[in-house]
Amino acid sequence: MKKILAKLILKIIGWKIVLEGDVNNLDRCILVVAPHTANEEYLLGNLAYWALDKPLKVIIKDAHTKAWYGFVVKALGGIGIDRSQKNDLVKFVVDEFKKDSFSLVITPEGTRSWVPKWRKGFYHMALAAKVPIVVAAGDFKQKEIHLGYKISVHDLETRPYEDIMREMEDYYKKITPKYPEKWNPKIY
Repeated sequence: MKKILAKLILKIIGWKIVLEGDVNNLDRCILVVAPHTANEEYLLGNLAYWALDKPLKVIIKDAHTKAWYGFVVKALGGIGIDRSQKNDLVKFVVDEFKKDSFSLVITPEGTRSWVPKWRKGFYHMALAAKVPIVVAAGDFKQKEIHLGYKISVHDLETRPYEDIMREMEDYYKKITPKYPEKWNPKIY
């Protein structure tokens, strides 16, 4: 039912999915979503994953999973984390991947505002969990959701971090965020 509903909603609002690689790339990965300038990116990404019938999770403040609407957040793939305490987030993610197969959404900017560089946690999570990084983006000019461009575990283990980041930086040059003034195209 979610698959049909998601396809219908995307059609009505005029967005299309652009798959850049095998759809199975979306089964078990760290899904790096950027530019992150608006909340709509999460909703569009969820719709795309539903339309493709793929499992998606996102780490979110536990206040959202414990609130009265927490059941909705959890149903949408929310995994609550207590951010008031120091957590070993990399280990937490590795443990989650041991239990299940899914894409974990990470927005390395960490905010919807302009930042000088990305946080590196997504990279360390992928290495430790031995899952690929899959790049995703919402292009608000073209009304396209780009998914599926994969950076393999082998690449993560053998190529320098800077090369991976340069590759991702080049990828995002073609994307127009909702609020371009909030996006720093120099990500590392």
